[in-house]
Amino acid sequence: MTVVRPAGPGAGLGPGAGGGVGAGGGGGVRSGGAWLEDPYARALRAGRGPLFLRRPDGWVLPLEVERWLADADPADESVLSRCRGAVLDIGCGPGRLVAALAGRGHPVLGVDVSPAAVTRTVRRGGSALCRSVFGPLPGEGRWTTALLLDGNIGIGGDPGALLGRVAGLLGPVGRLIAEAAEAEVDECHEVRLDDGRGPRGVPFRWSRLGPTALLRHAERAGWTPLDTWTASGRHFAELAPGPAA
Repeated sequence: MTVVRPAGPGAGLGPGAGGGVGAGGGGGVRSGGAWLEDPYARALRAGRGPLFLRRPDGWVLPLEVERWLADADPADESVLSRCRGAVLDIGCGPGRLVAALAGRGHPVLGVDVSPAAVTRTVRRGGSALCRSVFGPLPGEGRWTTALLLDGNIGIGGDPGALLGRVAGLLGPVGRLIAEAAEAEVDECHEVRLDDGRGPRGVPFRWSRLGPTALLRHAERAGWTPLDTWTASGRHFAELAPGPAA
């Protein structure tokens, strides 16, 4: 386990963290190794793509490395404005949302299994711990807002298991803001990271859920949809754990 934390008052302590910092994992326990020393880490160090998820059948999904490395954009702002209290950003990547939330005074913790992503988050003034979201985390059952953006609903290739885990991280009035794929898909595949230039990453399971599939899986896992919206072509849902009151 690699812990990286900034010094000073901007450490962004989580609820019940006892003065420390912590996070979960962007890749999940079944795929964490894929994000360690591979095309993803190389792209973050270089500050640019190209970077793809590649299926065995040759299908590729371009990943938006430059957007992840930039500051929060208008679509991100539509999410940030809905965040309340202490925020856990699951699969935080290089930390643009962690930095933006910390700048607004939120206690916020980034979550990623990639040491390169955690390092980037800390350089932006955020706090992060390199650990799987399925492993022990500080403040379990007390977070106010959790984020699963940039395709991170796909972590581990099992949306039901991921949503169940997130429900256990949130407090009684907690909320999850999740991002869906643009296309109406509901799929899980074995994929590898590929930059088209060096060795591909190791295979791991990853899911893609479109807007309808996201709500369907959420309801099956016992979540209640509170709101859905689209911003700059990106699709989001705000969810509460448990049935509607």
